[in-house]
Amino acid sequence: MRIVVDLSRCEGYAQCAFLAPEAFRMHGEEALMYDPNPDDAQRDQVLRAAAACPVQAILVDRLEARHAPEGASPS
Repeated sequence: MRIVVDLSRCEGYAQCAFLAPEAFRMHGEEALMYDPNPDDAQRDQVLRAAAACPVQAILVDRLEARHAPEGASPS
């Protein structure tokens, strides 16, 4: 899983840091720090955090969804 945050949209509401503290944290009152490649064990927390962002600044890319298993036919 990969996270991208549009820091120009982020307004520092910190909902993500509250819901997924291992992936997102506030540095000071306004600067968001985040792990761009969090552990898969944090998946549910990260998805909740992205959904809770009031300005929708968080994009979660589920990398494994791009790779279909060998022999799988396209739908």
